Amino acid sequence: MAARSLEDLGWNDALEEEFAPHAEAGWVPARLIRDNKITYGALYVKEGAFEEVEVVLGGKVYHDAATDADLPAVGDWVALEVGAAEGETVIRARMERRNRLSRKAAGQSTEEQVMVANVDVVVVVTEAGPDFNPRRMERFFAIIGRSGAKAVVLLNKCDLYSREENEAAAAALLALNPDAAVHIASAQEKLGLKALKNYFTKGVTVAMVGSSGVGKSAIINQLLGGDEFQWTGEVNEITGKGRHTTTARELMVLRKGGIIVDNPGIREVQMWTDESTLRERFADIEALAAECRFHDCKHASDTGCAIRKAVAEGGLAEERYTGFLKLDAEIEKLRERTKTRRMTEERRSKRDHKIKARNRADRIDIERDLKPRA
Repeated sequence: MAARSLEDLGWNDALEEEFAPHAEAGWVPARLIRDNKITYGALYVKEGAFEEVEVVLGGKVYHDAATDADLPAVGDWVALEVGAAEGETVIRARMERRNRLSRKAAGQSTEEQVMVANVDVVVVVTEAGPDFNPRRMERFFAIIGRSGAKAVVLLNKCDLYSREENEAAAAALLALNPDAAVHIASAQEKLGLKALKNYFTKGVTVAMVGSSGVGKSAIINQLLGGDEFQWTGEVNEITGKGRHTTTARELMVLRKGGIIVDNPGIREVQMWTDESTLRERFADIEALAAECRFHDCKHASDTGCAIRKAVAEGGLAEERYTGFLKLDAEIEKLRERTKTRRMTEERRSKRDHKIKARNRADRIDIERDLKPRA
């Protein structure tokens, strides 16, 4: 078995420099591979081999996090105190993230949910059949664009659909995002999966996302069980797992190089992005918006709307126009909720400061009254 190194996990010179103060404290660098809600799974290197350990969150890291999104997540690099005084291995610090793949947490929350930290490539698994949804893909492309990772789409189950259907789906995806790489494949028939090989190189983190039932786990099983790619023996022996089934978000290192982060099936892709990213994803619509009669055109019922004119004349697909409006409205709603939450937190902070100041003044008065008079 070849010796393992931190570079296999994505370690680099920048992380080495940032970690220097933690090394002086006797802590060791590790990458989080699993979030168990109460504890985490972490992977570090010990004597040339990977060591997996269950770790707990240190109090300072927890209290320094302004939001849940600032807490450690799968893919994060952390500083561990191995076998701390309390008998547990403790996360003492979270390293600065290079990037993160995030969505808005489900429900009415305005919280950001970090799916993967420090990711290089995001592979969205879908198909040319019932799961194919251009509007959902627009959302995937938006959050991937925000992360800065490379967007890759794998059209799985190609054996179930005609060549024309598969190629039409691929063309539609490229129309949405010309910078994306689109591959047609079948995990069942072991077709087209070699296209993924180029993405798995030493230290490169590839996140796999998609709906339940599109064959994501079957694809990962092909990678984990093949001769070219295999889940590292060290991790496999520790976890005792055979064929891979997604039950939680998990990071796995491949023996031939590269890192997979598998995610549970995503039912909804709620936006956690900003206006600039939205404009990049809909550059064609933004160009049309510049031709609207009024600069504050809402593109709904306003007179002289160039976007609605393009839809009416067949120059812009109605579905893409509708998708743009929905995403724009969703981001605006998120912005308003975030603003409201921020104002509420500021009011609470001011109230707490006033209460503390009043209590301090009362304590001074009491101490003055109790002080013996000369």
